[in-house]
Amino acid sequence: MPQYIDGFVLPVPKKKLAAYLKMAKEGSKVWKKHGALEYRECVGDDLAVKFGLPFPKQMKLKAGETVVFAYIVYKSKAHRDRVNAKVMKDSRMGEICDEKSMPFDPSRMQYGGFTVAVSS
Repeated sequence: MPQYIDGFVLPVPKKKLAAYLKMAKEGSKVWKKHGALEYRECVGDDLAVKFGLPFPKQMKLKAGETVVFAYIVYKSKAHRDRVNAKVMKDSRMGEICDEKSMPFDPSRMQYGGFTVAVSS
């Protein structure tokens, strides 16, 4: 079954990580209610890699920040579009994503939609 993924990578200040994860947990409930198949938020753990371009370097992490890698799984791109339209209309999102109290800088978030090419 083909699937579609929304992927996110963002820097989060470690002192605000608990607030971010609380926001993410509430957001996950909204996405799942409106049909997302999976919702994952992953906090960087082993980021001092010697191969490739490490996330901290790519993200230009500042002192006291960590990387969060997140993804949401959908049946298809059309399904993603339907789910996200419902999510954006959900009144809880205004409370969850209050721009004044965001625990990270949204302008530094990397985001994109991906077609699943290999799945095992």
